[in-house]
Amino acid sequence: MRAQPAKSSEWRRRFADEARSERPDLSLLCLLLSGEADPELDEAGIDAAQIELDALAGQLPFRPGGPREWASAVAELLGGRHGFHGTASDYHRLESSLLHQVLRRGRGLPILLSVVWIEVARRAGAPVYGVALPGHFVVGFGSPDAHGKPDQVLADPFNGGRLLSTEDAEQLVAQTTGGRLNPSLLSAADPLNIMLRILNNIRAWAAARSERSHVALWALELSLLLPSHPARLRYERAQLLVERGDFLAGARGLDEYADVVATIEPTTADRVRLEARAARAKLN
Repeated sequence: MRAQPAKSSEWRRRFADEARSERPDLSLLCLLLSGEADPELDEAGIDAAQIELDALAGQLPFRPGGPREWASAVAELLGGRHGFHGTASDYHRLESSLLHQVLRRGRGLPILLSVVWIEVARRAGAPVYGVALPGHFVVGFGSPDAHGKPDQVLADPFNGGRLLSTEDAEQLVAQTTGGRLNPSLLSAADPLNIMLRILNNIRAWAAARSERSHVALWALELSLLLPSHPARLRYERAQLLVERGDFLAGARGLDEYADVVATIEPTTADRVRLEARAARAKLN
C-alpha cells in the first residue's frame, strides 16, 4: 500500500520544500518519507511522532556533562529504558526504514535508530550528529572534527547505544565492508546525505522484491527531489518505468538522461537513446 495520489503529491511538495530549506529538519523529512509508504499516516501521526521525540528528550538529564556523559545518558534512556535496538531481521522489513514505525516498535535499521538518537539528543541540547560509516551508520557526540580523538565519542544505536572506540569503529567497518576506516568518515553527516542513504536502503530493499517495484519508484522519485543527487538516478527511474510497463514515460526519461550526459559521455548517450527507442517500440 502507499499514499493516495493527492496525499502523495502534498507529501512530496512538503518534502521538496523542506529539503531546500536553509536548515532541513531531519525528523520531518523522515516522516514525510513515511507518509509516502504508509497510507494511514496523516498530519496527526506526524505531529504525534514529533511529540514522542520531544517527550523522550525531556527524559534526559539536564546537561549531563561532556560527550561521553551525553552518549551514556542517551544510551541509557533509549537503548536501556526504552529498548531501542536492531536485529538482523530488521533488514528485511520496510518498517525498519520508516521513522514513525521505528518509534512505535523500538526497532529499525542502524540509520533510522541513529535518527532517533540524533533527534532526541539534539532536542536536549547535546552536541550530536550522524556518522556515515560504510555499511553501518552510527552517532557521534562532541566535535565532528575530532575524528576519533577524545572529544569525539561514537555510539552504535543498533546495539542499544554501545559506545565505540576508534578500534571498535575500525572493526565494524572491516566486518561490514571488508575495508579500512578513513578518519574523514568520522565527520558529521549532512541531513540530506542521510536522507539519500535512507532512500538508497529502501530502493535496495525493494530491488530484492519484484512485487514492490512501486516502492523503488517512489524512493527514486523522492531522491530526485533532493537538491543534490546522482544524475544516474534519473536513468534508473526511467529504466524502472519501462520495467513496470510505462514505456512512454520511461522512454522520455531515457532521452532526457541521454541529453544530460551527451557532452561528457557521448557513447553512453547513444546507448541510452537506443534503449529509449526499444521502449517506444514496445508500444506497438
